[in-house]
Amino acid sequence: MTTISVPQLEEARRALEAPLFADVGGDMEVSFEFFPPKTEKMDAQLWDAIRTLEPLGPRFVSVTYGAGGSTRERTHATVARIQRETSLAAAAHLTCVEATREEIDQVAEDYWAAGVRHIVALRGDPPTLGAKFASHPGGYANAADLVAGLAKRHPFEISVAAYPECHPESVDTVGDIDNLKRKLDAGATRAITQFFFSPEAFFRFRDAVAAAGITAEIVPGILPVSNVAQTRKFAGLCGAAIPDWMDRLFEGLDDHPAARQLVAATIAAEMCRRLYAGGVKSFHFYTLNRAELAFAICHMLGVRAKPQAVVAAA
Repeated sequence: MTTISVPQLEEARRALEAPLFADVGGDMEVSFEFFPPKTEKMDAQLWDAIRTLEPLGPRFVSVTYGAGGSTRERTHATVARIQRETSLAAAAHLTCVEATREEIDQVAEDYWAAGVRHIVALRGDPPTLGAKFASHPGGYANAADLVAGLAKRHPFEISVAAYPECHPESVDTVGDIDNLKRKLDAGATRAITQFFFSPEAFFRFRDAVAAAGITAEIVPGILPVSNVAQTRKFAGLCGAAIPDWMDRLFEGLDDHPAARQLVAATIAAEMCRRLYAGGVKSFHFYTLNRAELAFAICHMLGVRAKPQAVVAAA
């Protein structure tokens, strides 16, 4: 006689009750993150991704920003073009790295003049990998300081970062949440989390944030994984745990990029479904300038093209 385990029975019950995504009705908001292109080929790839995702009607799209003048200029050019040529609301990343207050304030003024009303305010990472962050002489000391400075200049919508599994430099979770509270108290609108691969990690963080008296929106950041080695590098920098089962799912797929994408979309969509079941109605996707995975995941979640966005993009 074959013995059926409890996990098997649980999976059987779920499978028999309803199709996998039958209970996800598309009543959610999504946003997407891009990075500024460095070459003409990358620029073409970025704009293909933007145009593919635009009809989904995201609440905003953000563009990352790093230390160094050329990266800042590329970010500004990309954000300004999105704001100018698409129906999308563009959000620009700003960091405290290697710039004075006056320089950062000028960047913010340039964004405001370009019609950009949303800033993702971050402390930023040192330009040298593994180096300890040190505020620039005459610069903003940290993200909370930057938020306060932006709030004084214009009524920007401001998003900040949050870390469900704790920032690598934080002493403990309590200190990490205290830092988040300072950023929100300084004038931030919402927090977008670093990526994670366990719904439970997000739910524990959400409960801890609520217990600390934080009522602002906490949006989960979703990274669809198609390159495990690259993701492991990202995860090591931000303190995100990659579960063993994820490694096993990607074993043997190094030479099968299409299969990797199918697995990646399934993993991310299932995690979003579980987050949705736990009351989450907003998701922020780290696209890495590729639309296929984010588009497929949104489709499975019931997010479809918005008629008005299609008309605006035509």
